[in-house]
Amino acid sequence: MSYFTAHALSCVFKQHSTQQSDTTLFSDLSFHLERGEIVDLTGPSGSGKSHVFMALALLDPHASAKLTLEGKDSSSFTPESWRRNVVYLPQRPVLTSDTVLDAILLPFDFSINRSVKGLGPQTAKPTAKQIRNELDELGLDDVELVRNPTTLSVGQQARVCLLRSLMLRPKVLLSDEVDAGLDSDSSEKVGAVLQSAADHTGMAVLRVRHRDSDGRASMILSLAHGRLSRREMA
Repeated sequence: MSYFTAHALSCVFKQHSTQQSDTTLFSDLSFHLERGEIVDLTGPSGSGKSHVFMALALLDPHASAKLTLEGKDSSSFTPESWRRNVVYLPQRPVLTSDTVLDAILLPFDFSINRSVKGLGPQTAKPTAKQIRNELDELGLDDVELVRNPTTLSVGQQARVCLLRSLMLRPKVLLSDEVDAGLDSDSSEKVGAVLQSAADHTGMAVLRVRHRDSDGRASMILSLAHGRLSRREMA
């Protein structure tokens, strides 16, 4: 039994006018992720990669799929608990708090993360020292915890959002081009942090990437013209 599975994954834009036909972005896609595995999703712009991610996180009203996590169907989860376990990290970072520290700690005040089932000892609210150390690992040693997130570059904001997601200890992380626009050294640090999280927590990682392979993905999924192809990596 696979750790995370997606079957019959489809995205169709319905037309309200009878004069126009529905638009199918992709249909009947299937793949699976194993515990601790990193898989890359590639494909041309507009092929639907972000819609795949939103569908997997139950965030796309145009999409449908049969999804399972650790053998449990997504229908057995509430939408909130599913998104707590299957975290979508969008391409455009969103940080609304007044400081970097508050932005990272914000989700820990949500009820789904304060509940016994939603937040176990392994995902206890991190300390400022832990956050400082993790920011340094991501190459953000020059970003102060008291700094306003709006003053950060897009690449810095993306890495702060990544750290926030990782500290929630999701079972599946959907990372949409988090290293886009980063220099090679910063991109390597992001990859190393994701690899460490996958190795130590068993988190499965699905990444949208347009960079050359960094050798961490066990498989490359390519989406084009509504079809999904697979390439196993040595």
